[in-house]
Amino acid sequence: MSLVDARGVGLSYPERTVLRGVDLRVRAGELVSILGPSGSGKSTLLRILAGMLKPTSGQVFVDGTPLDGPRPDVALAFQDPCLLPWLSVERNVGFGLGFSRQSPLTRAERRGRVSAALDEVGLSHARSYMPSQLSGGMAQRAALARCLARQPRTLLLDEPFGALDEVTRADMQRLLLEVVRDTQAGTVLVTHDIDEALLVSDRVVLLGAQGTLIEQWRVTVPAPRAAQVHALGVLRIEILEALQASMAAGKTTA
Repeated sequence: MSLVDARGVGLSYPERTVLRGVDLRVRAGELVSILGPSGSGKSTLLRILAGMLKPTSGQVFVDGTPLDGPRPDVALAFQDPCLLPWLSVERNVGFGLGFSRQSPLTRAERRGRVSAALDEVGLSHARSYMPSQLSGGMAQRAALARCLARQPRTLLLDEPFGALDEVTRADMQRLLLEVVRDTQAGTVLVTHDIDEALLVSDRVVLLGAQGTLIEQWRVTVPAPRAAQVHALGVLRIEILEALQASMAAGKTTA
């Protein structure tokens, strides 16, 4: 069974339609990247999968259950780490574990979850740091740890590495692969970067300018992919051409 199963999902407003009939299924331990031109509804789809937006058509199922709002086992991270500046890294990571939809946890259980999440992202040494003391990469690690503390079965990422330099970004991509492998979370990554999608994904999905899922590709090149540029080259060109065609179609119908 798919962890996430979006069936015919659409979102319309009186003045425009953002998404049309999107079908997307993500299994445990699978990482699916979503590409598409600006305005194609990538971030909107992610928020629907997180239960933050209700679609106007279609339905999302998580673990076979209809999604009717945010769930503690579905975690969403953004490009901005959104760390609370008055809380330490440790307290930021634990923030939200006491929310109403979260299963009640003892103080010891919370500490254990936070410590495990910090270990997973390599920030145990920085647990007492304040957000102002963190580099961009460390802040994103903290944001990822905050997701992991909830022990999510589904992990949703909205361009989390877009503002990082190339070296830090590559490090975070490696960390993401380790997290997906270790947790077996079904993971959806929104990105503008074709190369990033090819490096980390099991599958790449393209949303068109009209908010429809127009094509998808399975990436079968074995890891480590960074050393297999030639093997990925043909697929990269195919995805780029499809993206360019989608953008051209969007301009035509605008």
